[in-house]
Amino acid sequence: MPKNRRSLTGVLATLLLTLPLAACGGGDAGGEPSFAAESGALQVYSSQHQNVTEAWAEGFTEKTGIRTQVREGQDSSMGHMIVQEGQASPAEVFLTENSPAMTVVQRAGLLAPVDQATVDQVRDGMTPSSGDWTAIAARSTVLVYNTDMITEDQLPASIMDLADPQWAGKWGGAAGGADFQAIIAGMLADQGKEATQAWLDAFARDANVYQNNIATMRAVNAGEVPVGIIYHYYWYRDQAGDKQSSQNTALHYFGGGDPGAFVSLSAGGVLASSDMPDQAQQFLAYVTGPEGQQILVDSGAMEYAVGKDAPSDPALPTLDSLEAPQVDPFSLNSDEVIAMMTDAGIL
Repeated sequence: MPKNRRSLTGVLATLLLTLPLAACGGGDAGGEPSFAAESGALQVYSSQHQNVTEAWAEGFTEKTGIRTQVREGQDSSMGHMIVQEGQASPAEVFLTENSPAMTVVQRAGLLAPVDQATVDQVRDGMTPSSGDWTAIAARSTVLVYNTDMITEDQLPASIMDLADPQWAGKWGGAAGGADFQAIIAGMLADQGKEATQAWLDAFARDANVYQNNIATMRAVNAGEVPVGIIYHYYWYRDQAGDKQSSQNTALHYFGGGDPGAFVSLSAGGVLASSDMPDQAQQFLAYVTGPEGQQILVDSGAMEYAVGKDAPSDPALPTLDSLEAPQVDPFSLNSDEVIAMMTDAGIL
């Protein structure tokens, strides 16, 4: 039976390989780095890709003359940090990679409504009914597979089928990351607790756990496992480069409303306690507007643009073609997912 924890040597080797290619915001598992807010600068807390956030901040300052300061962190830890800081938080804008981190802040009642003009420039269905935040980018769940080990017609019909014993030892994912946990939050919303817990139990028993999405893709590329669960953009970024981590692989889109077709929204919100509320709303309007969405596309991040009439990178299948499950992204519960993963022995 496969181990769901890699050897210490393997984990360290993966970590050393992936550190130069880290895709997410800064910070570390032990907490956020020390930070001192600059007086008079708009404070942007971000767990989005660092290069994208910095490009947004620079473009916004150039256009408006409003100074910004970006604090980098990770989704879950940054969301909970804002909640802990409460009304005293220096944060004025919060940008996430996945929406569950934003809903943590939303449930604490710390967000101000997003200006309607900003909501109106984002694709329909990407702002919660509360109007407390909006999508700023999107990413799709995919199954990366090794084309030398398996053909597409041999792949599971649903992501839920990976829990079947025939897949024992043949799949993996980055269970400790916010990306994977957002995917499970979507599964929970779509499939319910019993089915999701059973799937997590199978993951704990039969799957390989990797450091992050890049390590998962590399493991599939190297033939360590035939398939792995990742977000789409890691593969497309590598394909646009030297293809060293994906040359032996292809992507499978489940479609058909399957939980394996879950589309996660990166979120943007304005803190109700902001000392610069007008400027904060202007920043969010810039990020979701034509110029900000073009910055996202030109960054090479390969995330989906969410602005109305904003085209994503032409290499990507269109958002409308993904046939994502109809789950409410505004109520995804990362805390419940973490509890369930802990119960399964994954975390």
